[in-house]
Amino acid sequence: MNYSNKTALVTGASSGIGEMFANELAKKGCNLILVARSENKLKQLADNLQRAYSIHATPLPVDLAAANAAERVAEEIGKLGLTIDILINNAGFGTLGAFNEIQQSRIHQEIQLNVISLTELTHKFIGSMVERKEGIVINVASMTAFLPVPFMAVYGATKAYVLSFTEALWAEYRDCGIQIVALCPGETKSSFHATSGSENLKSKRMDPIDVVKAAFKAVEKDRCNIIAGRNNYFMAQLPRILPRSVIVKLARRAFLPATSSSEIKH
Repeated sequence: MNYSNKTALVTGASSGIGEMFANELAKKGCNLILVARSENKLKQLADNLQRAYSIHATPLPVDLAAANAAERVAEEIGKLGLTIDILINNAGFGTLGAFNEIQQSRIHQEIQLNVISLTELTHKFIGSMVERKEGIVINVASMTAFLPVPFMAVYGATKAYVLSFTEALWAEYRDCGIQIVALCPGETKSSFHATSGSENLKSKRMDPIDVVKAAFKAVEKDRCNIIAGRNNYFMAQLPRILPRSVIVKLARRAFLPATSSSEIKH
C-alpha cells in the first residue's frame, strides 16, 4: 500500500505501541484518527504530528471499554466524512491478580475493550476495504495468546481470541486485497504495566518501535501473524514441545503477583 494520504484509525494512541504506530504512520504520510480516553494527550499528539509531518490528525477521545463505544467512533468518523484505509486495533488492558479478587466490573471492561470493541471496529470498517479492494487491519494480540496465563487469565483468553479471530479473517479476505495481521508482542515499555498492576514482574521489555516495525514487516510479507522479538518467538513454540500442564505451571511461576502468597485466597 502507498500510505501517503491514506487515513489510519489508531486506538490506544495516547501512549506506548499506539503512539508509536501514530508516529510511524504519520512519517509515511498517513492522516490519522487518534482514539483513546485521554483527550489532552491525544490533542497534544495530534498537534505534534501535524506540525512535524504536515498530515491531518484528528483526536477522538472515546473510552472503548464502554458499551457501544465502537458505534460512537463510527458515527464520529461518518460525521467527518472520512474513510478508514488502515485500522490499528491496539487499545487493550490486563489485570494481574487472583481471578476471584478482581472486581467483576473490571473483568467486564477488559472483555469489552480487548474483544468486543476490537471486533466491532473491525466489522464496521472492513466492508469498505472490501469494496475498494485495499486496506490494512492490524490487531494487537500478545505473547499470552499462545498459552494460558495464571493471574492474568482473562487477559490471556482475550488475546487468544484476538489471535484466532485475526488469523481467520486473514484467510477469509486474503484474496480481497486486504492485509490482516495479528501482532503478538511480548512485554513492551508502556503504561500497560501500571494499569495492570504488573510493574513488579521481572522481564526485559521491548521498545515500542521494534514492535511497530515488526507489524509493518508482517504487512509487507502478507503474514497472518507475527511475534515481535526472536526470544518471544522461541517462547511461543514451547507449547508445541512441552505438555500444556508444564507450560501453565511455568507461567504461574512467572506471573505470580509479588504481593500474593503462593496460594490463592478463597
